[in-house]
Amino acid sequence: MNDPNGLIYFEGEYHLFYQYHPDSNVWGPMHWGHAVSRDMVHWEHLPIALYPDSLGYIFSGSAVIDWKNTSGLGQKGKPPMIAIFTHHNEDSEQAGGNQYQYQSIAYSNDKGRTWTKYQDNPVLHNPGIKDFRDPKVIWHEESGKWVMVLAVYDKVMIYHSPNLINWTFSSEFGIECDTRLWECPDLFPLTVGGSAEIKWVLLVSIQKDGPNKGSATGYFIGDFDGKTFRADKENQQWADYGKDNYAIVTWSDIPAEDGRRLALGWMSNWEYAESVPTESWRGAMTLPRELKLYKEGNDYHLRSLPIRELNSLNRNTTRLESQHIDGPSRIDFDTNGHLYKIELVFKDPGEGIVGVRISNGHGECLDVCYGGADKVYYIDRTQAGDIKFNNAFAGVHIAPAGYKRADVQMTIFLDVASVELFADNGGCVMTDIFFPSAPFDRIGIFGDPYPVILESGSLTMLNNELY
Repeated sequence: MNDPNGLIYFEGEYHLFYQYHPDSNVWGPMHWGHAVSRDMVHWEHLPIALYPDSLGYIFSGSAVIDWKNTSGLGQKGKPPMIAIFTHHNEDSEQAGGNQYQYQSIAYSNDKGRTWTKYQDNPVLHNPGIKDFRDPKVIWHEESGKWVMVLAVYDKVMIYHSPNLINWTFSSEFGIECDTRLWECPDLFPLTVGGSAEIKWVLLVSIQKDGPNKGSATGYFIGDFDGKTFRADKENQQWADYGKDNYAIVTWSDIPAEDGRRLALGWMSNWEYAESVPTESWRGAMTLPRELKLYKEGNDYHLRSLPIRELNSLNRNTTRLESQHIDGPSRIDFDTNGHLYKIELVFKDPGEGIVGVRISNGHGECLDVCYGGADKVYYIDRTQAGDIKFNNAFAGVHIAPAGYKRADVQMTIFLDVASVELFADNGGCVMTDIFFPSAPFDRIGIFGDPYPVILESGSLTMLNNELY
């Protein structure tokens, strides 16, 4: 599996569609896999939603509820669920054409359980551009129209429609002379924390040259009037500084009484996604996250926080008292396939380092640290197990920290093969995967210089029975 697609909430269910090749654990003819959940934590796998057909593979896209039945595809007075996706015609690509990607729709009138492709697909033909894909569609209330943001090689194009079928070009947004491939855009408004101001966020995933090399998801903050997105093109920021969070997109149709902007991404990197040392499965999603927008001075920044529903997994918690740690500490725990949440607050080490070493008895370890001299977080997976399968995998991955206070806060979600760091109240987020030869079952706190001052902490076992 790779990109999440069609994230949508309807009648008590969160839907996750995703890029899926059912016949292999490497990329191939893409389908839309499908899972549903009532809390984004416990998931039920459903049958494949969309299969390849004569128009091509089923590439990435989005889904909406057509509440006003503008498409005319609803039945019995109920709104249809509409999937908007890219058809990718492999035969046309191999023949050397440049119009092998175009946008199509499918509809469901039974809560996404069965799907019918629109008889007159595609609904948006390719104007002669090789990379023309990944439509994200939203309803723009002020203009009373559907809006599509589409990845078009090194930029996005914006279209509008009254009915999800007839589309008209509106505008484009990109960085001049950019050579990176843009993918999986998303466009949505957020209220700035502590104010009534509303800004628009454009998420865009970039296939190369992320903050730690390889693929990554960036964003721009600006304004949108239903036709044109305006933002500082030179101020691209990053939604996650780890190596393994790509194609981040958000859920559509979250009820107004909830009000959150909820997202998740694909937990891998195109530099090595097809060669990671796994069997029977390959690819996973990140934890779902809530996105918030804050203004600091004249700058706007996204914060990303683990969703509150994850607290339902809490099994038992070990509290760590405030203490001075004069040398490397060690806490042993029996993983037994469980997940763990590690929450630590350190006194700012000044120019020093404070960190967590997660390890096993085979000499393998993963370090999650804060470096005071450079004011950065970093994850070091160079000793975390198998790294030989791809030259781009091993590394120390770095993220800037924005602390303006006297303590360092880390919340770490640890799985058997992944770590997700939320620090600085969601202002710094990192996601990395790893492949130890045996499960990590030890946690240590270390620093340079000593003593490390731990102000508070906890270790919480999480229930792993998620299906």
